[in-house]
Amino acid sequence: MSIIRVAIVEDNAAVRDSLTLVLNGSQGFKCVCACASAKEALKAIPVMKPDVVLMDINLPDRSGIECVRVLTDQMPKLLIIMLTIEEDSRRVFESLEAGANGYLVKNVSPATILASIEEVHRGGSPMSSQIARLLVQSFRRPAKATGPELNLTEREEEILQLISQGYRNKEAADKLGISPQTVETHLRNIYHKLHVRSRAAAVARFLQK
Repeated sequence: MSIIRVAIVEDNAAVRDSLTLVLNGSQGFKCVCACASAKEALKAIPVMKPDVVLMDINLPDRSGIECVRVLTDQMPKLLIIMLTIEEDSRRVFESLEAGANGYLVKNVSPATILASIEEVHRGGSPMSSQIARLLVQSFRRPAKATGPELNLTEREEEILQLISQGYRNKEAADKLGISPQTVETHLRNIYHKLHVRSRAAAVARFLQK
């Protein structure tokens, strides 16, 4: 089994230590560095080259959003999940625009964090249910873009429609009678066409027009 290498950026020592223990105690995961500040992260992550980063927003020296922006400029393939107590739509949107691939609130279970790391590593965009609802509500518009306008296929538009209604990848797959892997492939194609990095950002583009 391949190991998913994970970096943690979290200023709370107890949370940082807890996440490190969860990762190193779970098969298929390894914490390669645990940073207490953006400064530490910007120095360590390019050297350690993790697959996935768990990033807090509120860091002592500069915001996690700024840190994401710098890291994704340096490492375009780096996958980043925001892990925070905040349910603020503005901060969610800023994180996604900076290059984050997912957004979880800190009260989720360790199992959910591990599953989310696996999901983002497969090309998905994990998001706590309350954050997904927040995004949909904030971007809901009377009129939306048509498939040709965004150069989406009929199937891609069907998937985005379901995702915008809060369906997770497996639920959308069951609804359409296809596999979750096929949904993930379609989502990757959607990201490329819409020039976004995450499911949430794709939904935002889809609902915004």
